[in-house]
Amino acid sequence: MAYLVDTNVMWRRFHAADPAYPTVKQEIDKLLLVGENVCITAQNLIEFQSLATRPVGANGLGYSVSEASRMADEMVDMFSFLPDTPAIYRHWRQLINRYDVKGRQVHDARLVAVMLTYRIANLLTLNGTHFHRFEEITVIEPTPHARKIEFDSQ
Repeated sequence: MAYLVDTNVMWRRFHAADPAYPTVKQEIDKLLLVGENVCITAQNLIEFQSLATRPVGANGLGYSVSEASRMADEMVDMFSFLPDTPAIYRHWRQLINRYDVKGRQVHDARLVAVMLTYRIANLLTLNGTHFHRFEEITVIEPTPHARKIEFDSQ
């Protein structure tokens, strides 16, 4: 089974100072330990670079470009990287029209388009409400009180 990681989960796996770090780390490490395919895409890395290099006072992480790039390299090493394809755009256009997606949430729709292109059903995110409209996917929120991901013992 494959999982796409939303940017808000991806970067927290590498930022130990964030309050969600222990939960995110536990969920991702559990998936990787049992051999699940945990994926990211170029959009995740672009969003991360923007967040990471923005000043802390502007709701960013305040990293230098080289620090953010080093972390992005670690992310690419840890997760399966899904390259962009023309099919992603076609799925994205269909999604924004079908669900009347507006504003910032067009970025969320693009992650769903990646999922549809690569036939990934599961999304790990801390912003589940942004994705519940998309009937094509299963939203998994790795929070201390959320349902835990269960695996067959086979």
